[in-house]
Amino acid sequence: MIIYKTKEETELIRQSSLLVNDTIAEVARHIKPGVSTLYLNDLAEAYIREHGAIPSFKNYHGFPFACCISVNDAVVHGFPTKDLLKQGDIVSLDVGVVKNGFHGDSAYTFALKDASAEVKDLLRITKESLYKGIEKAVAGNRVGDISFAIQEHTERLHGYGVVRELVGHGLGRDLHEDPQVPNYGKRGSGTKLQEGIVIAIEPMINLGKRNVYTEKDGWTIRTKDGKASAHYEHNVYVGKDKADILSSFQSIEQAEIANPSLESGFY
Repeated sequence: MIIYKTKEETELIRQSSLLVNDTIAEVARHIKPGVSTLYLNDLAEAYIREHGAIPSFKNYHGFPFACCISVNDAVVHGFPTKDLLKQGDIVSLDVGVVKNGFHGDSAYTFALKDASAEVKDLLRITKESLYKGIEKAVAGNRVGDISFAIQEHTERLHGYGVVRELVGHGLGRDLHEDPQVPNYGKRGSGTKLQEGIVIAIEPMINLGKRNVYTEKDGWTIRTKDGKASAHYEHNVYVGKDKADILSSFQSIEQAEIANPSLESGFY
């Protein structure tokens, strides 16, 4: 069942979404070789709580951390660990918060210095595909129009693998609501989009094949072929004539540029 949002509720989701992005930006300032992802997780949790919110992911269906941190061939749901980051790694941060009764949920993938050109291309094209999908989040279109736009840009034009097992979703008082928003599909198919729907659009795109598997921890999803994967996510209000992006990458991109350990400027 789709739960339509009022303008007031949408603004509360926007507040939560922007806090997520500021959290990711804060963590981005500390990403460098020799730092553990567990340390980054703890930074994120402290920042969220200092700003009057609760980490959405912590204890969600038993997930034990404040955020998902997925490195290299980890697609999503990565467990933060004591393992240290290295030059050339890519790191996906997926963060959720709940504040004033509403969730925000966003993700961004960073490349440490010396990441390969093909990996940087993957990040750039995956990020582009997110905005291609967002362009279709307009009343009167269907979910399949979003899905097709993402798949067209990543799989058909560039030969990447689009993960099938994990999808975007509705967002509001619950972290995951209807409708589901796959990153693959046919134009004109699926749920009809109407004003008042808020969705999280999140392409999860593999450098190689689309096939994935789940680690023994029961959460971390990895590519079967061991190749890198990228993940970006925005929260979007379906508008009458244009999608309204409730989240923002501005603070994240500023932190990315300011951090000498991160690649930037390749988008």
